[in-house]
Amino acid sequence: MPDWIHVVLRSILFMIILFIITKILGKKQIAQLSMFEYVTGITIGNIGAELVINLREKFYLGVIAMLATASIPYASSFITMKSKSMRNFLDGRGTAFIEKGKVLEENLRKEKVTIDEFLEMMRKEGVFDLSEVEYAVLEANGSLSVLLKKENRPLTPKDIQLYVTNEGKSHTVIMDGVILDESLERAGKSKAWLKKQLKAQGVSDEDVFIGQVNASGEFKADLYDDSQKGHSEDKQVLLAAMHKCRNDFEWFSLSEKEDEVKKAYRKNAEKLEQVIDKVSNLLQK
Repeated sequence: MPDWIHVVLRSILFMIILFIITKILGKKQIAQLSMFEYVTGITIGNIGAELVINLREKFYLGVIAMLATASIPYASSFITMKSKSMRNFLDGRGTAFIEKGKVLEENLRKEKVTIDEFLEMMRKEGVFDLSEVEYAVLEANGSLSVLLKKENRPLTPKDIQLYVTNEGKSHTVIMDGVILDESLERAGKSKAWLKKQLKAQGVSDEDVFIGQVNASGEFKADLYDDSQKGHSEDKQVLLAAMHKCRNDFEWFSLSEKEDEVKKAYRKNAEKLEQVIDKVSNLLQK
């Protein structure tokens, strides 16, 4: 068998084995890595590369080496869940760069981070003025966590003692023109209800690129043909303009001094209201 076929087959087998190892180790291995996981990933990659290219090496020995290397973080994940000291040793711990509004220069030097790099990291977190920050911590995985001073944080409903209900998640019920029955059931809606919503918008499920039911139970659809969506938006604009005209007539009737003119404005406002009642259902489709 030619060498290039050996290389292709070894590459395919390596990818399959690496995929299985990654699935076993879990999502943490493909997220931002700790130092220990970073070293493990490099080691497995080097073993795999040597295994694919060096045809003189026995394939099964390389597989054993990869499995042995992968077993180390797998075993350590159980140890670190039980022992905080081992967790700090293997995964590392966060380092404060700003504490109580003061930059800790010693910690920057300890982590070998220059002031330019630190400022860049802060800008990535949306902070351009260090005086706005109460705490900033370099996490063990290399990300930066920032807590702004209370007066610089965005206003929340809790700050003004405003009660709001929690929002649920949206459910994708149509994807690529296909109705997803399981997702529709989780949203608490029936196929008949969905068909009714599609009919009200003048489209079929085949016309929908993606359709979702939001937390309020409303159906929103993005169509393959955006011109259809444009017609719907034009209808909404027309309906809004008619409402504005009616409101303007009512306002003019109140501000006008002459009785005859007032009556004319009021009469036209009533006529326009009747027209709106007749066409609103059509324009909302």
